Amino acid sequence: MSAHDAPTYRLPDAGAVINDLPKVSLHDHLDGGLRPETIVELASDGGIELPTTDPAELGQWFADQSNSGSLVEYLKTFDVTTSVMQTAHGLTRVAREFVEDLVADGVVYGEIRWAPEQHLQGGLTLDQTVEAVQAGIEEAVVTADGAIRVGQLVTAMRHADRALEIAELAVRHRDHGVVGFDIAGAEAGFPPSNHRAAFDHLASELFPVTVHAGEADGIASIRSALVDGRALRLGHGVRLFEDIQLSDAGDGSTLASLGEVASWVRDREIPLELSPQSNLQTGAIAAWGDDLADHPFDVLYQLGFRVTVNTDNRLMSNTSLSKELALLAGTFGYDLDDLAAFQINAALGSFLPLEDREEIISIITTGYAEA
Repeated sequence: MSAHDAPTYRLPDAGAVINDLPKVSLHDHLDGGLRPETIVELASDGGIELPTTDPAELGQWFADQSNSGSLVEYLKTFDVTTSVMQTAHGLTRVAREFVEDLVADGVVYGEIRWAPEQHLQGGLTLDQTVEAVQAGIEEAVVTADGAIRVGQLVTAMRHADRALEIAELAVRHRDHGVVGFDIAGAEAGFPPSNHRAAFDHLASELFPVTVHAGEADGIASIRSALVDGRALRLGHGVRLFEDIQLSDAGDGSTLASLGEVASWVRDREIPLELSPQSNLQTGAIAAWGDDLADHPFDVLYQLGFRVTVNTDNRLMSNTSLSKELALLAGTFGYDLDDLAAFQINAALGSFLPLEDREEIISIITTGYAEA
């Protein structure tokens, strides 16, 4: 299902249509945002076997497989999506539709992360994969007539040994659509420190970095992302909550004591790329519960962390940015001002030049004022 077919989401009290509000998406995986019907068509062209060739049933299969409570099991669904993204045609089409669905959901700036090293089975080079994705992005941006800006986040797989090569690839395309670098994949046992050479190179080139950390591993992983990775943002970062102690003040209020890592992240306004539904599906918040109300998002927000709202993988979580915002608003009682704050946080944390960030923020404030 594309965003064009998505339900309409409204704020419980104000009645504002969330779909129509301007939004910023920072953590959104290309291979996690395919339309089921596109997977079916590309698989048919490539002779690839699928669990089912009915688009509706396939979409449900992804949702069911992703509700495992395990990041490792969740990641297995990507074997299917990446299998149809091994040609320039497939990559370009997927990227074009990905951006079209962002536009339909009201996203005015999006960063698309994906791992080129996972798309070489059809004979493409690393550079050719980046170029194919950029072609699809540009096709959609032109069609949208200025409604959206998009940047690529080139990702290295943390369990592999190509991070330096991928970092060099990202820098090579910095003037052709790539705005940042990321590492992703199974987090536990594969710390950012394993890829110190890649991060050293990126630092020497003054190239922005975000790192998946604090999703399937704890504070040590987050610390490594900050120290070894020089991360300007944390991908998920939800387990930063392990470094915060809450206690009863005795007067009905709650006291919060922040550890060194949590203090560093908050005091330096390092954005957290939180993905509420995905965090539930992968068990990232299992220590605190299994319901959205148990997610530490609201506590982090109230404590002054730069929280942002993201989808992670729209297909796997059967979600959109509008849906994520609606769920948070319904759970924690957020209003338009809160939703605007999340978007401004994301705009401030984006890997855009300062002037462009200010322009995006102006679009956001105008859109929410009109709503």
